[in-house]
Amino acid sequence: MTMQMALEDGLTIAKRNLIKIKRVPDLLVFTTLSPIMFVLLFAYVFGSAISVPGTSYREFLIAGIFTQTVIFGATWTGLGMVEDLQKGIIDRFRSLPMAPSAVLIGRTSSDVLINVISLVVMSLTGLLVGWRIHSSVLEALAGYALLLLFAYALSWVMAVVGLWIRTPEVFNNASFIVIFPLSFIANTFVETTNLPGPLKVIAEWNPVSALTQAVRELFGNTNPAMTVPDAWPLQNPIVASLLWTGGLLIVFVPFAIRRYQKAVGR
Repeated sequence: MTMQMALEDGLTIAKRNLIKIKRVPDLLVFTTLSPIMFVLLFAYVFGSAISVPGTSYREFLIAGIFTQTVIFGATWTGLGMVEDLQKGIIDRFRSLPMAPSAVLIGRTSSDVLINVISLVVMSLTGLLVGWRIHSSVLEALAGYALLLLFAYALSWVMAVVGLWIRTPEVFNNASFIVIFPLSFIANTFVETTNLPGPLKVIAEWNPVSALTQAVRELFGNTNPAMTVPDAWPLQNPIVASLLWTGGLLIVFVPFAIRRYQKAVGR
């Protein structure tokens, strides 16, 4: 099997996954409702008690919500792998003359489109609550591209988790154990300078903090009055985000392929 054949087969699997979402639209509806709830909760309930120097809390908040949205969106990959394994769909794919890696390529690619839809919905919600982009069009597009690139890399991590677990219920619990500390011990909702000692260090080196800070800068939602920690990832958030993305892909793409071969051989 050549790389071209793997990509073509992956595209076919991606179309299959997207058609499945079209037939069960409520899955997508509830996926987008959750981040909207976070925007409204933090903007109107907790936001009044949180101050950010030099800017409004709502402009500070939206980049964090974007990051959290694409991170949660990455769990679709793992959940889809678990369901396909449990229902025997993977066994049917194995009987077809297709590249083994096409299932993983198709699953991770289709989830990029889901994240695009979620980001469009979240951008409109952000505009309604007062968020604005203060940078150029190219910088804003770079911000969205960085979010999608990081989410794509994280999808491969979730694919490994999904291939390890046998039921969707266990996957939901396992993914929340990973995703919640990753998105909350970070600068998504508050500045890391407000966190106590050990948590502050973890948050400063959390890849989610680097991504959030990079998106804030690319959208022009930062201000000289805001405190930026001395930690290297937050001083160079765009470079740090790209390094994290590349590292996750280098480690987890081959890992997921090996794990897939082992899982289908059970």
